Amino acid sequence: MELEAWTRWPSWEALSHRGFSRARTRIGLGTRLVVIAALLYGIFGPGQLTGWAAAGTAAALIVLGVAVRAFYRATLEHRLLLSTALLGGLLAVGLGAWAVQVPLLTAVIWYGAGIVAMERLPLAVGVPGSLLALVSYAVVDHQGWLTAVTTTGGVALLGYVFRLDAEARGNAQRLLTQERAARTAEAESAALAERARIAREIHDVLAHSLSAQLVHLEAARLMLDADVDREQVRDRVVAARRMALDGLAETRQALSALRGEFTPVGDFLASLAAAEGARLEVEGTARPLAAEAGLAVRRTAQEAVTNVRKHAAGAGCVLRLSYLEQAVELEVRNARAARREKTSELAGSGSGYGLLGMRERAELLGGTLESGPDDGGWRVRLRVPA
Repeated sequence: MELEAWTRWPSWEALSHRGFSRARTRIGLGTRLVVIAALLYGIFGPGQLTGWAAAGTAAALIVLGVAVRAFYRATLEHRLLLSTALLGGLLAVGLGAWAVQVPLLTAVIWYGAGIVAMERLPLAVGVPGSLLALVSYAVVDHQGWLTAVTTTGGVALLGYVFRLDAEARGNAQRLLTQERAARTAEAESAALAERARIAREIHDVLAHSLSAQLVHLEAARLMLDADVDREQVRDRVVAARRMALDGLAETRQALSALRGEFTPVGDFLASLAAAEGARLEVEGTARPLAAEAGLAVRRTAQEAVTNVRKHAAGAGCVLRLSYLEQAVELEVRNARAARREKTSELAGSGSGYGLLGMRERAELLGGTLESGPDDGGWRVRLRVPA
């Protein structure tokens, strides 16, 4: 056995009664009351003690109770010197009881001291203290050597079993406390993750919807400044109104997504491509995707198409969805813009966190997101496990 095992105190949880069930507490209390009642009857039974002897023994029992309580408190606080001194005092009281011919009290004190010393003190102190108490009683009681060895070994083993039981209970209590702390931390982490998810949803939906409206409203403003035909301006305003309605529908869809209700990814991309005048290509065998993976594909497609509209208005756009063996891949590419409209305000709009949000989604799922120039245009490629 290592040195640290000999010098280590039993844990605070092991020495306290925390973690006891109500039934165990009641059984322990009942057992103590029965032992105390039997002890009092054995000492003060008919004709056992009278007069000053009875009064002195009663006073000694009161002092003994106070000393035992102080011993339990000192061991709970890991106060070695005080605990050792109190243990020695208990042994002295037992010796005094033997001197005044109250052997029953001596047996209870020394056997009890042998058990609690083994149970509640570091083994380097508890083992010698326990053996001192038990061997002392065996000597004064003039037992045979076989009886003395058997009794001493059995009581010492009982004390060690109590120690192991207390340590097991203390370990279980600590594990329960740690588990509760871990669950609390997990709940807080889940709440933070859900807040981040909601923030991404709000950004993605609003960025896609409002930027689409801004495109048409900015075009309408430019037409008014250029004194263009009123009908063309009206068409732009109507388109902005339609985008507002689409944004409202997307907001409702986002709320459904937060509740875990999703439309198939393929259908969503087909609707998006049709609304944006893009081309959709699907490779592989379509299959249902996990909720988070499907949401990542949806939002990445929306953000990428929004960026095409903002930074390369008029450029052709292709969405390709590939169902791989253990993943799903979305690629959004746009060609070089055929012409540059006066949309500087559009290019500068937005929070600037679009690509960051898409990359965060991918990394949270163990996937990747790549973006960069591609043959004069721009390409965004998302791959997530699915």
